[in-house]
Amino acid sequence: MRYISTRGQAPALNFEEVLLAGLASDGGLYVPENLPRFTVEEIASWAGLPYHELAFRVMRPFVAGSIPDADFKQILEDTYGVFAHSAVAPLRQLDANEWVLELFHGPTLAFKDFALQLLGRLLDYVLAKRGERVVIIGATSGDTGSAAIEGCRRCDNVDIFILHPHNRVSEVQRRQMTTIFGDNIHNIAVEGNFDDCQEMVKDSFADQGFLKGTRLVAVNSINWARIMAQIVYYFHAALQLGGPARSVAFSVPTGNFGDIFAGYLARNMGLPVSQLVVATNRNDILHRFMSGNRYDKDTLHPSLSPSMDIMVSSNFERLLFDLHGRNGAAVAELMSAFKASGTLSVDEERWTEARRLFDSLAVDDEQTCKTIADVFEATGELLDPHTAIGVYAARECRRSLATPMVTLGTAHPVKFPEAVEKAGVGKALELPAHLADLFERPERCTVLPNDLKAMQAFVSEHGNRGKPL
Repeated sequence: MRYISTRGQAPALNFEEVLLAGLASDGGLYVPENLPRFTVEEIASWAGLPYHELAFRVMRPFVAGSIPDADFKQILEDTYGVFAHSAVAPLRQLDANEWVLELFHGPTLAFKDFALQLLGRLLDYVLAKRGERVVIIGATSGDTGSAAIEGCRRCDNVDIFILHPHNRVSEVQRRQMTTIFGDNIHNIAVEGNFDDCQEMVKDSFADQGFLKGTRLVAVNSINWARIMAQIVYYFHAALQLGGPARSVAFSVPTGNFGDIFAGYLARNMGLPVSQLVVATNRNDILHRFMSGNRYDKDTLHPSLSPSMDIMVSSNFERLLFDLHGRNGAAVAELMSAFKASGTLSVDEERWTEARRLFDSLAVDDEQTCKTIADVFEATGELLDPHTAIGVYAARECRRSLATPMVTLGTAHPVKFPEAVEKAGVGKALELPAHLADLFERPERCTVLPNDLKAMQAFVSEHGNRGKPL
């Protein structure tokens, strides 16, 4: 399997190289040169497989030539063996033909564990083989940071620096990052928003001189391995609901477009998916594109669903690449114009093509809380605010009641007590046993100004397990 850049100028890489590269050298994102495609019969034969075995069958083509089958099987078994639920990603029914796919049974109670528990193990495997050490700089709007730290904390050859927007993540999210200590773990609170953090990461990939020769690796969803791992649970859900003999629809709470792009890829790999609903909060750049062909930067508004408080969606470029016939030069020109003007539209024909599969909705805090309350009253199920947005968008955008509708349950409600409290549910939220003492644990975090050079100087000074790079 070879991977190419969405901007067409970077060299093609194999899986091992793309795992370590993150962002392409031309500023683009890596995607498979040719997407594997499975027959209906092949997908049907996977029904009833344990999650790690299904993951092997779905992801095997992506790592072909880089990781032997036996090693990859063991990595996957270890990855999903740490999840608290034996089904790994159980389905919970809310109503007639309406489901929530619970993706929060991993160590940090968020869907990011599916990819980042795997990414940490893949990095350890590849770096040990190559005898290399790397630096990770990641930006998080809440959940990626803790999942990345948890996934990479035991990696022998990794120093990890996670940037989060100061005072703009929930307390549980913050503490899940700042209470994990290690010589190779560094939390940085940036006096800005998530997009500022994400821009610092992108700028650092563009010019890595401050690392003094050490390689920089991405853990955000610009890293192809993240997307690859998320494809699996679309197959997992569909197989439990009669797929591939029948199609399934999915509603996905999303800010960075990575999770829903994985669903788009699952469909292109042969899984019958009839509809993908882009569910956003009031920071609705993706909804504005899907509903009106306007991808415009706007003011970022803090919300009760902070993991989606994102102004610019990094993975959207991967969809643009396909919409433009995989023409890297066209995408490079489009993204250059967007960087200069803050606005983007595509030809009507291309936008219409996207609308054949995608619908979208932006949901404000008031409706989010109402949905949490309504679902709890009707079913006894308690949703986190991101999942509630997905459920409401699914109900508003659903094309067919005959098609199973699955909302991706992206986080455990205990991570967002403010939203649950505002919903007036009145249910006591208890942390799982492994996090029961989270609020008593000491924290370690460095607050830095919204300044690229200050952040890079900190990384340079504290890399290599506390020794200057």
